Amino acid sequence: MAGVVPTAEQMRAMAEDGPDGPIVMVNLLKYRARAAYPPERREAREQLSGREAYQRYGMVALRHVTGLGGRIVWGGPQKLVFIGDADANDWDEIVCVHYPSRQAFLKMIQDPDYLAAHYHRDAGLARTALICCGAGTAA
Repeated sequence: MAGVVPTAEQMRAMAEDGPDGPIVMVNLLKYRARAAYPPERREAREQLSGREAYQRYGMVALRHVTGLGGRIVWGGPQKLVFIGDADANDWDEIVCVHYPSRQAFLKMIQDPDYLAAHYHRDAGLARTALICCGAGTAA
């Protein structure tokens, strides 16, 4: 799904050229009004909001993050765009997640249990951006 999953080039860049040491992944999240589950999934009948669907993914993701020694550094709703294009930067929530290393993050996103919850993420998000940063003072 374009805009919700990384491209092959983005995966290659993260694996080969990403920062060394601890990282913080900045998650910019725009939810669908209604979750978009495939009709064959039982969740399609639950009439979940996009945020509710994403929270189901988030519970699994958080277990994996903490299992790898990571943690949520900050999370909350976007209130306004002070500088920049407000239309291009209209996000519902922003979540900053600290990982001990890029390798830990890459290990997590290949874990079958983590991947099994991805359909909730895909159903819940209208669009997203995931920005990799050196940990800076969040370490």
